Order: sequence, then C-alpha cells, then structure tokens
Amino acid sequence: MKYKGKILVVDDEIDIRESLSHFFKKEGYSVDSASSKKEALDLFSKYEYDVVFLDLKLPDGNGLDLLKEFLELNLESQIIVISAYGNIETAVSAIKLGAFDFLEKPFSIYQAKLALEKAIEKKKLTLENLYLKLSLKEKEEQALFIGEDPKIKQVLEKAKIIATTDSNILITGESGTGKGLLAKKIHEMDLIYKGPFVCVDCGSIVPTLFESELFGHVKGAFTGAHTSKIGKIELAQGGILFLDEIGNIPLDLQAKLLKVIDEKEFCPVGSNKIIKANLRIIAATNKNLKEEVKKGNFREDLYYRLNVVHFHLPPLRERKGDIPLLANYFLNYYSKKFNKNIKSFSSEAMNIFLNYDWPGNVRELKHLIERIVIFSTKNIITKKDLILADFEIPSKKASNTSEETIDSENILPLEEVEKNYILKVLKALNWNKSLASKKLGIDRKTLSLKLKKWNIIN
Repeated sequence: MKYKGKILVVDDEIDIRESLSHFFKKEGYSVDSASSKKEALDLFSKYEYDVVFLDLKLPDGNGLDLLKEFLELNLESQIIVISAYGNIETAVSAIKLGAFDFLEKPFSIYQAKLALEKAIEKKKLTLENLYLKLSLKEKEEQALFIGEDPKIKQVLEKAKIIATTDSNILITGESGTGKGLLAKKIHEMDLIYKGPFVCVDCGSIVPTLFESELFGHVKGAFTGAHTSKIGKIELAQGGILFLDEIGNIPLDLQAKLLKVIDEKEFCPVGSNKIIKANLRIIAATNKNLKEEVKKGNFREDLYYRLNVVHFHLPPLRERKGDIPLLANYFLNYYSKKFNKNIKSFSSEAMNIFLNYDWPGNVRELKHLIERIVIFSTKNIITKKDLILADFEIPSKKASNTSEETIDSENILPLEEVEKNYILKVLKALNWNKSLASKKLGIDRKTLSLKLKKWNIIN
C-alpha cells in the first residue's frame, strides 16, 4: 500500500489511541501515539508529522498550550484538536491559535478520516506554496551571479574551488554587493561542511550579548539568564557560521573567537563543558580590516585566520556593463511576481541607469525595479516610471563631476564629505531614517552603523 503520511495521536484514553492508530495504519499511514504532553513533545521533537490528533485534556498539561508548542516547532504540521469538553469557545480558541480543525467527542472513525484527508490536502498545498516561494527566492538571489564582468566570473570560479576545501573565508565589498548571497552560494556547493548555514549579524547585536549569542550560556550564568541557550557556534556544527559585518565584534570577544578557530572548541558562558567546534567560518565586512588592524580596532592574528581565502565583490559602478543584464533580470522576476506584462526598458531609462553610480549597488537596483514594477501600468519602462518610483535622476552637473574644479586649499576627507551630506539629508527629512536610507540608496542598518561610528544619536 502507498505511504500516505505520518500521524501522531495524542490522547489519554487508550481506546481512542488504539482505534485511530489501527484504522489509519490500515489506510496506509505511519502512526505514533502518546498519552501525555511530555511523551507527545518528545515524539514531535524527533519526527516530522503531517497531522496531529490532539486531545485538549491531558494528565500533565493543557492541550491548547501543547498546540502552541507544536506550532512553534513545525508550522507545516496540521493539528486537529479533539475533546469531550469542547464547545464553540474552545473550538474558536484552538482555530485562532493555529489548529486546522476541531472534533468533539464522541466522533466516528469516518469523521476522523474526513478531517485527516482535508488536513493532508492542506499540508500538501502549504508545502507547494512554500516550495514556490523558495523557488522565487532562489531566482531572486541568483542575480548576484548574473553578468559578464571578469571580476564576477572570477568570484564564481574561486567559489567552486573553495567548496572542496575546509579553509575559512573573508568576503569584502560595499553594502549591497551581495556578500551574504555569496556566502550562501559557497554553502550550497560545499562538499565538506554540508550542515546548517547559521548567520550572525554582528552589526545589530548589543555588545554585552555578543558572547552569549556566539557561545551560548547555561542557566544562571548572568543576571537574566533564566534558561540555558544554545549559541550560534553550536547550532552551526557540521556547517557554516556566517559572521556578517565581522568588523563590529568587540576586541575582547575577538580573542575568544580566535581561540575557537585555533583550538576547534569552546565553552558556553558560565560552563566548563568543552564542546568541539566542527565548522567553517565565513566572515564578511564592508570595512577595510587592514586599516582597522592599524587603528587597533581589529586583531591582526584574527584577521589572518579569517582571511585564508579572500573574495572581493566589486561595486556596481565598476561593472556597469552588467547593469542591463541585471535590470532585465529583476524586471522579469518582479513582473512575474506581481502578475504584470512588462517587457523592457526604454533606451532613455536604460541610459539613466548606465549614467548613475549606484551607491547601494545591486541591492539598490533590485529595490528600485521592484518599486517601478509595482507602480507601472505600461509594458515598457520609461523615464516617467523611474520618477514615479521616487528615483532621483542624476543631473548633468552631478554626472560630470570630473569636469568641476576643486579648490586645493579646501579639500575635505571623503568620510567627512559623506558625513556632512548624510546629516543634511537626515535634517531635510526630519530624521526619518527609513526614508533617508531609501533616498541615499543604502539599507537602514548601514545608515545606523555610520551614525554610531560618528557618535550621532537622534
């Protein structure tokens, strides 16, 4: 008989467990059963169930509480709540929490069968939608690797080679060039570390929580540690730990990370238990780490441990020949996503793209075209569509800055020019950081990091 799915029956009444298990096994399903909350959680944590029949009254806990825990562990599992004490309020509460259906005891075996078949169909549709979204996401992320520029082709060739080794990797490049996407691509191709891909955004973690985030902690390790927590290093066992914006890790933690790399082991905060660290580290940054080493902000020994293999992603302004390819790729992607029939760009619109410097790089181009497609009502994108999507078209003066004269006595450092301009933009927009980052063509995280670096708080 064809295998139809895996079911868990949770009920403290043995007759119900046995009758449902016997019937569904005959129908071709794999069935497990549990008589308590603890037993059910143990099973649910180990196996993936398509459908769960869950009694609301259990000897060691409330079924609605267990329903919440099930859905936290696996949103795709369909939960059918059963109870002899059911009423409309209980049914509504269960459905609001995420249950698929509600059966009130006594119910016939055929009522249970009908509910099961509907739940299996819902699970199938849920997975199909999930696979479709993942497929679209994969197509979106492939944009980084579209292009004929020799620099991008070299990156891909190096990625294929490094996937056969266990060396640590450092990826550099401006914000928006696709450092995280390259790390994921390397993970996809990795022949050694096939385990999970675990990302740590070093730019958004509160400094005092860095150590706990990376190494985990045991209960009572510090004030507020009411439960134990597994750190990202342990979660990445057998896979890749991606340290995004590595330049933001505090110096004291850099020493501990160096020890993990050298000794391949670590201890959670507040524990003497030694845990082996079997993983590859990929770090990324938009900072110049060599300069950070000179300034004393980054350990030289850690820099060389991470920089065994170096990838640099060029900014979009250095690979302008790829702009038409990328623009058309995103146009096709978002046209399908939003069910529109947009075919191409006008030559005027494409020339505007080619004469723009793209400070936000590929990410800025992607988000711009998404907005353009949302607002467009025609099948060809024109200059008007760019304006409608809030794209500030560069003036001729801005695009010919090389012809402007500069007073040699009043030359400012590039960072100071950037700082002054960003502050002017923020003031003009009443310190709306989300709008400012959009206008500047950078993400909000990058803007926040710059303000933090300049000690500007608002």
